[in-house]
Amino acid sequence: MLVLSRRDLEKAVSMREAIEAVEKAFLALYRGEVKQPLRSIVEAAGGYVLNMPCYYPAAKSFTVKTVSVFEENLRRGLPTIFATVLLIDPETGMPLAVMEGGYLTALRTGAATGVATKHLAREDSEVLAIVGAGFQAPFQAKAVMEVRGIKRVLIYDISRERSEGLAEELRRLGVDARAVDSCREAVEQADVVVLATTAREPAISGDWVKPGTHLNSIGWMGTDARELDTKTVLMSKLVVDSREAVLAESGDILIPIREGAMSEEHIYAEIGEVIAGEKPGRESEREVTLWKSVGQAVQDAAVAKLAYERAAEAKLGVEVEL
Repeated sequence: MLVLSRRDLEKAVSMREAIEAVEKAFLALYRGEVKQPLRSIVEAAGGYVLNMPCYYPAAKSFTVKTVSVFEENLRRGLPTIFATVLLIDPETGMPLAVMEGGYLTALRTGAATGVATKHLAREDSEVLAIVGAGFQAPFQAKAVMEVRGIKRVLIYDISRERSEGLAEELRRLGVDARAVDSCREAVEQADVVVLATTAREPAISGDWVKPGTHLNSIGWMGTDARELDTKTVLMSKLVVDSREAVLAESGDILIPIREGAMSEEHIYAEIGEVIAGEKPGRESEREVTLWKSVGQAVQDAAVAKLAYERAAEAKLGVEVEL
């Protein structure tokens, strides 16, 4: 069995390759070509532990991911998310690889934002706002920059140190990036917004969102927490990764429904419908579009199989015998 570390994965798969793989995976999911139950979620003493199995026949990939989300880890100097991905041969059941899942999760989540931004953001988008400068944030920024000609990135985090650190990392990639003093300052200037927070209360207001903005909301803290206020959700064309999943797990969608502000019908489409061309994505320059993702196991299956193939070709990782 092959063991792949974060460093191995960094060498194996580029963001562009991950975006292409995840786009195909979302299309397969929408067409019913994926066997993927809703993830199981177990609340632990300080957070959540999730188990996510998936069989993706087109990629000949079977994966099981275990991921933990512990928001208090920020105070401990630890990542909010830890994860491990097991890749299994779907024909024999033999374990093929085990991978560090934190990096893989960040890569495939960023790739999903890249797919959504490709289909929903204005072509002339130049200013990106990042709200939440944790481990996921640079992946989100790099994915958006892969699909749009971003010239400026504005970053806000409750930790100024994290904001400045991300800005410095992105400047090394040749983009004009800077930390700002408030979330409002970032959002009001943005063409594309990424929210990657562990917020339990709304991090932004719909009053700050200008016409024509595309928003990507990837923060997830359960059914009773949210990073979007109700106005933002209501004013937006809402596209999700999976109707079933967001209606089971996302407070950003469930709270406005419980408030009576909207119904399930406010969900315009799954991203697979847009990729398939069955529903148009952006239809005007002034339309506000919103991508809400809670993460799908097929994303892991797609990128994990690609990583395994690339790693084997490049002789990355360590072979172990169980």
